[in-house]
Amino acid sequence: MDELLKIDDVAQQSGLSKRTIRYYEEIGILPSPDRSEGGTRLYRQEHVEFLNRIITAKEILGFTLQELRQFISLTDMLEIQKVEYKKVSNPKERRGKITESLVILDSQIEIIDQKIRKILKVQTELVTLRERARAEIGRIDEEISRTQKSLD
Repeated sequence: MDELLKIDDVAQQSGLSKRTIRYYEEIGILPSPDRSEGGTRLYRQEHVEFLNRIITAKEILGFTLQELRQFISLTDMLEIQKVEYKKVSNPKERRGKITESLVILDSQIEIIDQKIRKILKVQTELVTLRERARAEIGRIDEEISRTQKSLD
């Protein structure tokens, strides 16, 4: 049997606050854990692993909570497809399950592609702003140089 973890243990292992963990559960991002007779949340190691994937999606991919929900929903669908694929022996049905998985994977990739496009747009705007700022500094330096020469 899996070791049951209390929220303090999950918070320590994931690096998230207890409040954040409860919030993720409340809004449906984190699957609800079992509870003791006294109502204490009893997590499993899978919950910690799931939270670590959420952290990666938020920090590395920069997902909003809405994007995170969508991405996790697709991940859940993909897991269901994997389970169903293993139950099927007919090659045509197996092909169909893989095709369905490809559609889900394409959706996940599109979410990431959208995020990349947004990041690249912001980067382009910042690079343009930096170039304009450098050009302005160049103009100011020329003006200062002309002023210095006229004073000499």
